[in-house]
Amino acid sequence: MGQASPGCRRAPVRDRFIRHTTLAAVLQVLSHGLLTTTTNAQAESEAYLPRAPSLVVSNEVAEPTPAWANFCERVPAECSIDLSEPEAISLSPDIWRTLVSVNERVNAMIKPISDQEHWGVEDRWDYPDDGYGDCEDIQLLKRKRLIEAGLPRRALRMTVVLDEVRAGHAVLMVRTDRGDFILDNQRRAVLAWTDTGYEFIKREGAEGRAWVTLSPHPAPVVTANQ
Repeated sequence: MGQASPGCRRAPVRDRFIRHTTLAAVLQVLSHGLLTTTTNAQAESEAYLPRAPSLVVSNEVAEPTPAWANFCERVPAECSIDLSEPEAISLSPDIWRTLVSVNERVNAMIKPISDQEHWGVEDRWDYPDDGYGDCEDIQLLKRKRLIEAGLPRRALRMTVVLDEVRAGHAVLMVRTDRGDFILDNQRRAVLAWTDTGYEFIKREGAEGRAWVTLSPHPAPVVTANQ
């Protein structure tokens, strides 16, 4: 009688059950380990996010600069407020990287020039579409880029300050759950507002087109600083 041909012999049912159970246990341990590692890495990353004090806002209404009012007439959507948006962003590592990237890229791509040289007027707020602009033009472009990246306009507030030589200057304030941060064409880094050395005078409000007062000192009429 001929010898049976060799073939693939299946393991007994009990052996197969043990192998499957062991494999499932190993996969569960690995999955738990990966989840724990990811959670720990995220927590560690968030722990290194900066913090800043929130800027105290007065209840006193501030008049926007005439150049801002003129800008709102030309580009009303830029000045609108959507009350369904949050007033502050939940700051994450990804959003922080976006803030830093946009600040650096826009500062590098726009050549500073005064409004008098650029437009022939003392103060004008506009997008620097031709690659030239002064402080407020540069911050408006940053805000536009951040909105395109998905950040809420209501948390991105144009702000008027006095710089180190007491000249009017415009910056972009980003309001977050970790405090208020400043994007500025005079600084490469995104800074807590307390680290800028500026005196904060007024900024856009979060409830409507009216601005809010940040300082008892008189506001500059223009923000023509490059």
